[in-house]
Amino acid sequence: MAEATEKKMVPTLGLTGVTVNAMALIAPGAFLWITFVQQAGYAFPSGLAMWAGIFVALMLAYATAISYSELAKLYPGAGSSYLFAEQAFLGKTHAYRFARIAKFVVGWASHLYYWMYPGVMVATMGIMIGYIVGNFAPNSINSAIPGPVFMAMIAIIFAFAVSWIAFQGVNGSTMVNIAINGIQIVALLFFTALAIAYRVGHPAGSMGLGLDANGNTVAAKIAYSLTGDHPAHASALSVILPHRFDWVMLQATVAILLLVGFESVTALGEEALNPKKDIPRGVLLSLTIQGLFCYLIEYFGANYFLNSAYSLAEAKGSAAPLGDMMTIVGNALLGGHGQAFMLIEALTVFLALIGTTLSCINTGARVTYAMGRDEEVPEHFGLLHGENLTPHRAIWTLATISAVLGAYAALFYFAGGSAPDDKTIATLPHNLWYAIGMSSNASLSALPNGLLLVTLTSNFGTFLLYGLTNIVCIVAFREHHEFHGFKHMVVPVFGAIANFACLAFYVIGPLEGLGSVKEPLLAVAISAIWGIYGAIYFVRNSKKKGKETILVTKPA
Repeated sequence: MAEATEKKMVPTLGLTGVTVNAMALIAPGAFLWITFVQQAGYAFPSGLAMWAGIFVALMLAYATAISYSELAKLYPGAGSSYLFAEQAFLGKTHAYRFARIAKFVVGWASHLYYWMYPGVMVATMGIMIGYIVGNFAPNSINSAIPGPVFMAMIAIIFAFAVSWIAFQGVNGSTMVNIAINGIQIVALLFFTALAIAYRVGHPAGSMGLGLDANGNTVAAKIAYSLTGDHPAHASALSVILPHRFDWVMLQATVAILLLVGFESVTALGEEALNPKKDIPRGVLLSLTIQGLFCYLIEYFGANYFLNSAYSLAEAKGSAAPLGDMMTIVGNALLGGHGQAFMLIEALTVFLALIGTTLSCINTGARVTYAMGRDEEVPEHFGLLHGENLTPHRAIWTLATISAVLGAYAALFYFAGGSAPDDKTIATLPHNLWYAIGMSSNASLSALPNGLLLVTLTSNFGTFLLYGLTNIVCIVAFREHHEFHGFKHMVVPVFGAIANFACLAFYVIGPLEGLGSVKEPLLAVAISAIWGIYGAIYFVRNSKKKGKETILVTKPA
């Protein structure tokens, strides 16, 4: 395998290319399927504030996106926030001394996000494939509770398959993402229209459809109530209301997973044809199309659909609540072809997962590449493949990490609050696919939910990175002639406060007794360990390389 440190990436991406690469990471088709089950179950019944939580996450994402957009105008190039932090501090009269510390802290924090996030994606692929296979082979795999071993195996295969695509180069990735984005947006909006039509056509007291233990649709009388064992929204207004402030904040700590990715194009500066113009526009365009338009509409439809026959409680207990909803509305409104409709929609989610995982690996590898090139992490990460001109060492390292995290998340997907009761466990197939991750209710309940733990840890890194980037934006324009009070002070201050407030709810939620304490507190502990290890590595690496931690003289 040829390697070349002297080669550079080739600029090929226009506005469409950079926007689509970011849109792929904010994939509405994938995340509506991925996170609905987590949001439904996290601190139940805070899922009733799901839409409001997404709106809050969207507002802090917009504030952060504006900061990224403004920084990209000043500092185009590979490295995203990592590059921005160094340049912002170097340009200051006194703060230049902390430039190296700032860029390392931001770069290290970004790895907590970029290295954990693909694990969520590959685990979800395993869960979705398990759900689909269970519909066709119920004697081998239960669709509602797919075999943990089977899901973990799919996650590992998927991690390396997508990394191979990333290894081939960003041009191929862009073409794949263009096709995937169009397909998933159309498909999910169609489902949303059907979900709303189903709700409108089934007022309280009418007969609708629910699902039995085997996933078959059964007739049921419809009711709508926020209380009781089967909570569901009584009106369209109820869907968008916050209900409780703590519910909204808890939902936002999960919902940020939906929206991350708009910043990913800032790592493609060396591959953009007009980085100073197109990358800032791509950041805001991607968030507007996927976040403001797609997500708010789709999540409204899915939450409005909920009823006593398929409520928040049923969504919490399913491996794929969106798949269940598609089966129900398909049987009700598409002539009984619910399963076929679900499978077609699942195919678009499958494609979306490829796109979002691919985009994240591309971005994460390039941030690692930038740090390797600066010798802030091992130098071999800063090498480009001689033929493909991709940061192959970073890509394959990230593939391995994603496979391990994805396998763990899939194996313990039914742990913690998602643990099935012993009666349900006894009815599951007794084969290899259930050999690990499916013991007893007591033992599973005592463990953290694997997917939620990986998600919250990734989100912790996201909030930390986004909060720091808002601070970097303030520093960057502090002494700059283009300083604008609103864009460079008010917006980033709001963004920083909002991001750090969400971090605080990792601790506030458990203290208030909302939901499981294991996953959020473990996510904080993992993040703290990562930070401590980073500080130790930074000090030792500085001594080894003879680098100043605090600059004495300002570089030219």
